[in-house]
Amino acid sequence: MIVSGVARRPSALAAAGLLGGFAAARYSGRRELGGLVFAAAGAAAAPQWKRAAGPKGAAVLGAIYAAALGGSHPLAKKIGPWPAVLSVTAATALASEVIARG
Repeated sequence: MIVSGVARRPSALAAAGLLGGFAAARYSGRRELGGLVFAAAGAAAAPQWKRAAGPKGAAVLGAIYAAALGGSHPLAKKIGPWPAVLSVTAATALASEVIARG
């Protein structure tokens, strides 16, 4: 069960998916495990984004979430893996807060 405070915050779910997915992949050596964590958190955040921001807002936030994963890879080559993941996670969480509350 997800902690109730986190369950009400899609930005926290998105952050958990990005950070947790990276950590799971990195420390287990299994990229697919990281992808599973990422997908599960995104699936949990999507209905909350839809409720808070409507279908278009949810689609935008889903695209941002997916782009964050993809964008972290080339960024990691420039600034390192953890700084890249932290950067895209912060940007995604901020976007979620702004769009879902707008």
